Amino acid sequence: MTAAAASIAVRVDAALGAAPVRRRVLQGGSTVTVEEMVLQDGRHVVVKHGRGRLNDHLAVERSMLDDLAADGIVPVPDVLFGEDDLLIMAFIAGDRTVGSAGTEEHAADILAALHDRPQPAFGYTRDTVIGQLPQPNPRTDNWLAFYRDHRLLHMAEAGNRERTVPDRLRRRLETLAGRLDRYLTEPDHPSLLHGDVWTGNVIARDGRIAALIDPAIYWGHPEIELAFITMFNTFGQRFFDRYRERRGLDPAFFDIRRDLYLIYPLLVHVRYWDTSYARGIESTLDRLGL
Repeated sequence: MTAAAASIAVRVDAALGAAPVRRRVLQGGSTVTVEEMVLQDGRHVVVKHGRGRLNDHLAVERSMLDDLAADGIVPVPDVLFGEDDLLIMAFIAGDRTVGSAGTEEHAADILAALHDRPQPAFGYTRDTVIGQLPQPNPRTDNWLAFYRDHRLLHMAEAGNRERTVPDRLRRRLETLAGRLDRYLTEPDHPSLLHGDVWTGNVIARDGRIAALIDPAIYWGHPEIELAFITMFNTFGQRFFDRYRERRGLDPAFFDIRRDLYLIYPLLVHVRYWDTSYARGIESTLDRLGL
């Protein structure tokens, strides 16, 4: 065992009163190291550790999980301990039923119920993160202004400073930002969003949602949540049919609004993973003649 691994074992023991006896690194730890551990007292936990880009990333993740748990609609792992560079959660077992009819309908029930509950404004009580990228959430009365300034332009400008978003693409996005009212609509009310629903953040078991993990929460338009779901085909038609039954869904969402909302996660991927994700953004801008 390396010194770093031994140090984490000591910290887990100090936090929970039981040392790990078995541990393995899990896939998907793109921001920090993620390990599954079995403790001396038989508890089964997931341990995230490290700092990555943001020193307090894991503390923010803990606060988001706590907020979702307090809301009582979205199943999330129980948080057992949290600091800026260490987060310990109860382990939740999953299986391969993410794409089953039961799982898709259960996911629709959860998200429709979450989105149905009115919130006081767009934004949030604090800034959050998506992955390890900052997500500014100043309280805003108007959704279009919030999406323009604190999602599209924020992410485009940050990417431009890092040289992942070229000048020409930034200018095209600025042009789009000035015309959003031609394409997007205001929702009936702000909704709490998980913020990052894709297959890797869904734990399913026995055809039900066991947990939605790695949130990027804020108060926003439910349509951006639904757009995220289509990015990697996390859920299919059964999900959308059930969601439409629960709270309605404008068919025009699939015409252009979905693609406009996908620009935000694509910009996240441009900054986080690969600039090739910009092709999807450029395709949407080409379609609009921008």
